[in-house]
This record gives sequence, structure tokens and C-alpha cells, in this order.
Amino acid sequence: MQSIFEQARKVKLLIMDVDGVMTDGRIYYNAHGEESKSFNVQDGLGLRLLQSTGVQLAIISGRADRCVEHRARALQIDHYYGGVHDKKVALNELLERLELQPEECAFIGDDLIDLPIITRVGLAVAVPEAPALVRQRAHYVTGSSGGKGAVRELAELIMQAQGTFDAILARYLA
Repeated sequence: MQSIFEQARKVKLLIMDVDGVMTDGRIYYNAHGEESKSFNVQDGLGLRLLQSTGVQLAIISGRADRCVEHRARALQIDHYYGGVHDKKVALNELLERLELQPEECAFIGDDLIDLPIITRVGLAVAVPEAPALVRQRAHYVTGSSGGKGAVRELAELIMQAQGTFDAILARYLA
């Protein structure tokens, strides 16, 4: 765990996949063919708390849909890339725009499409439901499932490593 904390200390940007990470991976369609997803509010709070410490947030997703755009706006995530077929291209663009190095980034993903980022960032994280090939290449596998606290777990890990979690916690214990 020590090397994970060392990697997490350097994180200035947390990049997330959506389906299977911020959600449980299920997609719901109504009778009109409109799509919906379920997001975890505890993940959302964890992301807002992490933002308050100065860590930036980004979403790079292979699918583009309005409910994810809405969730990104609600969480004030400034960097949203939806409908991305080559995640490495989106990562490179993001790194250039923010003037960051790959080792200053954490990424959480769940499938093969995420490997171009997982194999490049300083802190690569997978959810337990990810295929073995993905989990093996991650530095850390969350104990919590996608859509059920995995993002919150990672946000808290980063804050603990960076020494900001106790101050956040003190706000709620005062």
C-alpha cells in the first residue's frame, strides 16, 4: 500500500471512465428508447471533496450520452470527453491542455478500452468487476464495485495520501 500512497501523493488529475466505474455498468432504456443510468451519491460527494483539495477531475468515456453530461455538470467536472474511441488520444489532449505529466494522473477504469490509459498514468485503478487483464495491469483494485463506492474509495485514498482527508473529516465532526 505504501507505493500506492506514494503514487497517489503526486495526483493532480483524476480521470474516470463511466460505465462500470461511476455506474454499475447497467444501461436502462425506457419504452421510447431513452437511456438512463444510476450514479452513486457517495461517489459524487467524494469527488466534490477531492475537488475542494485542488485535484482536478475528468471523464473519458467510450460512450456519449446526455445523462453523463448532466452528471458531469452537476459535479462541476470541467473535462468531459464522451464518445471517445481512442482513449489515448483524449488522454494526450488532456495532458497537453492541463500541462500535466502522466505520472500526475490517476485513472479508474473497468475494461479493455481503458488499457491505453491504465498502462500510462501514475496511478492506475480498476474495479473488481474488470477483466483479469485489466486488473493485472492496474496498480490498485478497489474493494468496492463500480457504481457502488469505487470512485469514493479512490477519492479518499488520494486525499489520505496527500494529507487532506483529516481536514475534510474535521468539517463533519466539529
